[in-house]
Amino acid sequence: MNGQNIDLDQIVAIDVHTHVHRSVDHADDDGEGNEAMGEYFGIGTMPRYNVPQLAAYYRERKMAAVVFTVDSVSQSGADPDPSNEEIARLAAENSDVLIPFASIDPARGKAGVQQAERLIGEHGVRGFKFHPSAQGFYPNDRSAYPLYEVIAGHGLVSLFHSGQTGVGAGQPGGGGVRLKYSNPMLVDDVAADFPDMDIILAHPSFPWQDEALAVATHKPRVYIDLSGWSPKYFPPQLIQYANTLLRHKMLFGSDFPVITPDRWLSDFGKLAIKPEVAPLILKDNAARLFGLTASSSSATEKK
Repeated sequence: MNGQNIDLDQIVAIDVHTHVHRSVDHADDDGEGNEAMGEYFGIGTMPRYNVPQLAAYYRERKMAAVVFTVDSVSQSGADPDPSNEEIARLAAENSDVLIPFASIDPARGKAGVQQAERLIGEHGVRGFKFHPSAQGFYPNDRSAYPLYEVIAGHGLVSLFHSGQTGVGAGQPGGGGVRLKYSNPMLVDDVAADFPDMDIILAHPSFPWQDEALAVATHKPRVYIDLSGWSPKYFPPQLIQYANTLLRHKMLFGSDFPVITPDRWLSDFGKLAIKPEVAPLILKDNAARLFGLTASSSSATEKK
């Protein structure tokens, strides 16, 4: 299965949140990307990477990464580019460092459910990324449940964007993107209705950080990834829970390319994170979540 070729002894971290914004079919693409998104994150024009480029980037840093696109066809009117299939195929060719996720807009209905089955059975994806604000749906809308049933039935992971988003930020009307869909409390219903499905709440969930901590503390299979923010901006309660009650459920994520793993790790190193907790966040928790072989050199703390 994709990702099982990762040698945990040879990597220093697993980045559970990276975006693929470029297809290998676009040979004439100079790699420049979204200016509005880049401005929001203070990085200028946001660069775009294809899967082989991401693999090389993370291999150079001795890291593994979860890679995905976002399917928001109901809002954009266009299929994701690159496709889920391309990402999965190229991730399989770079399975020493990449773990492929897929993204399916719940608005696709039955066709989306069938696509999910194919992506799992034929392409080996390990999870699914949802962006409720970009896809325009409430996570607890029952119309999305057939898709969750497929994911849960195969023992895979659902990753939900939560909180504020750079998508549409600064544009008139926020580009029509509604933040209300990304309150993590809406995912609490999903966690209750699918108790055997692993769920990741992506990002510090501003302005609903306490809600995210409550859900992850209450629901055994809900995790939090720390992507999309520099750690120097983490609120105090997030750091407190990372060091204590949720030390086994916090995951390193960068949201690359909007934040580089180098910057994230540099800022993370300045936080008051307990020495025994840092390896859990950076690698061990994700390795356990994805069922990767335990690293002989890593002293994974047991519950």
